[in-house]
Amino acid sequence: MKNLAKFLLFVLLISAGISLLYDYRLKHGKLSLSPGRTPEKYTLASQPSVDSKAVASLEALNRERRALVKSVIPSVVAVKTATKIRIPREYQLDPFEFFFGQRGNRFRSPQDEALVQNSLGSGVIVTNEGHIITNRHVVTDRTGNAVDQIEVQLSDGQTKKARLAGVDDQLDIAVLKIDDSGVKPLKLADSDQVQPGDFVMAIGNPFGFEETVTDGIISYKGRATEIGELLQTNAAINPGNSGGPLINLRGEVVGINTVIISTSGASAGVGFAIPSNTVRTALESLLKQGRIIRGYLGIQTRGLQPGQTGTDTNGVTVAEVMSGSPAAQAGVQPGDVIRKFDGRDVKNFSALRSLVAQTQLSKEVELEVLRDRLIIKRPPSHLDGANHSRKPRGSRMSENQPTTLSRQFRLTS
Repeated sequence: MKNLAKFLLFVLLISAGISLLYDYRLKHGKLSLSPGRTPEKYTLASQPSVDSKAVASLEALNRERRALVKSVIPSVVAVKTATKIRIPREYQLDPFEFFFGQRGNRFRSPQDEALVQNSLGSGVIVTNEGHIITNRHVVTDRTGNAVDQIEVQLSDGQTKKARLAGVDDQLDIAVLKIDDSGVKPLKLADSDQVQPGDFVMAIGNPFGFEETVTDGIISYKGRATEIGELLQTNAAINPGNSGGPLINLRGEVVGINTVIISTSGASAGVGFAIPSNTVRTALESLLKQGRIIRGYLGIQTRGLQPGQTGTDTNGVTVAEVMSGSPAAQAGVQPGDVIRKFDGRDVKNFSALRSLVAQTQLSKEVELEVLRDRLIIKRPPSHLDGANHSRKPRGSRMSENQPTTLSRQFRLTS
């Protein structure tokens, strides 16, 4: 034992001596960490390449953009969902399934395993009471059923439980509700005033990176799609941006980002947002009526003819008028070409569908139709084929059930 202690003492003394010798040579320059290398001479630039006075307007723009982003970020949230998926364990027999077939699946078997599927999207607060707009596909599973749990993460890091207040299946819109009296809502802008070239910002949580800001312009207004006319933008939109806002220079929401076109799954500069006016109509219907109610005109249109596209701007040709509908009561006839609806140009069927859906129920509207190559600006209820005009009374919009809407306003091929 004494010999072991002597050996350890000897090792400690040798280690201390080597350490002291190393420190001495390092301090007195007799030891070089990089033998044969001399220090490089360098001088960092001390002045910017452009005088700030020469780009004063750009500097001011920078400050304004920062202020804009800072003002809207608190209203954008991350939407986190979780869904439990039942997975039967392999090689295990479920007694309910054995005796009762698939009917036993409504019972929870101890032999089942649960897989939790998580997803992430974005949303924007639009009311003082804590209502949040997002996409329907963010808060539903692949089969269209509501997820088991929804949470939203605010910009200050707080996480709150959210309740699903309603969905619009056709427009891919969902309304959530959180209990927080201190939220800061953003205003829904008048998307009819948006024009191609307008500056916009897309804010959301792409790939889980919170509060990501990208910018661009409105590339196209009124892009016809299956869910209606959308705003097209080149602002980068990626997975996780769904449900986030498209913001204008005044910090208003002009659209809700919903879909992209890409061969890789990432942004290719072609993104689409649901116009804010369409969003407002759906939101108010869900909150006031508890369900989606849209205007109903009651016409069927012709399918696209050879050489035609969904963006043709010659109006909408009426193929059939449904009996008892507002259009029938107003005197609309097959062959009429609807050129204007309530004073607004009708470029194509998608535009007409959007205008009708946004029209308040029981509101009288004026139709401008082309009949026998004559433009008629009189109320359809007074049309008698004569070429004269009187002060219009218009046609009255009526309530339409969702099942009827999809049937009446679907292009046939």
